[in-house]
Amino acid sequence: MKTLLLALAATTALSGVAAAEGIKEFNIGILGGENAQDRMTSNECFRAKMEEALGVPVKVFTPADYDGVIQGMLGGTIDYAWLGASSYAKIYLTDPEAVDVALTKQNLDGSTGYYSFGFARKDSGIATIEDAKGKVFAFGDPNSTSGYLVPGAELQENLGKLDDYFGEVKFSGGHEQTIVGVANGDFAAGVSWGDGLGNWEDGYNSGAFRRASDAGLVDMNDLVQIWQSKLIPEGPMVVRKALPQDVKDKVTQITADLWETDPTCAYGVAAGDAKDFVPVSHDEYLGIIAARKLQENN
Repeated sequence: MKTLLLALAATTALSGVAAAEGIKEFNIGILGGENAQDRMTSNECFRAKMEEALGVPVKVFTPADYDGVIQGMLGGTIDYAWLGASSYAKIYLTDPEAVDVALTKQNLDGSTGYYSFGFARKDSGIATIEDAKGKVFAFGDPNSTSGYLVPGAELQENLGKLDDYFGEVKFSGGHEQTIVGVANGDFAAGVSWGDGLGNWEDGYNSGAFRRASDAGLVDMNDLVQIWQSKLIPEGPMVVRKALPQDVKDKVTQITADLWETDPTCAYGVAAGDAKDFVPVSHDEYLGIIAARKLQENN
């Protein structure tokens, strides 16, 4: 992606590594979905690159839930984050001028989407979503696209009111909690996300299953896929709109180049194998924004 921001090359070259004008620090927010220490570790290399480029202290914040990052972006205490589409929709519906959409993850096949997958323990006797009727079912976070908004809407359309269909519907708190909870038998089934490429046994190429598998939290051979959503647009990496333009340019360029400059670091940021971080526009999320608005009005 070294040609992504050609129009900004002169600005970047002139600014060098001097402290970015107009800011004294820079804060990156990482959505919930795995434990805080793992989120910090996965993004430490990214934090260090930002700090070197901006010339100011850069910190990574790992709130317990998605809303912590959302409120941080809205309140100006978080400057940069990779959001899910639903989280972006909440920010936009609250304040359309809060953030600029910059980039999104591109999968190995060139696509920029992913799926929500329903899953259960292989030895549970649950092989389809219908087999989970009357049992405890877990979603992740109310602000998660693949952990609630999309699967909740699609499943309700097909199955009816979910509180009536399942024995109990719970929020686990995040993707990692759902995956580990199903693996441990705390929930009969649940949903989480992956790019759908590669093998289920590996947790696919990227996503929450891959991250949990890589961390040794679960053996994917113990789990079985029971449902798949329609394609979901990959969430945007956003930067706080009020920041100086040179800061926004620098952090966007660093991210855009990451798969070329440091693939190992990019793997951690992207939750697995991917091809690149590529430009994306607000218009890609109009459908999710409409769905989120409808959900909030019900």
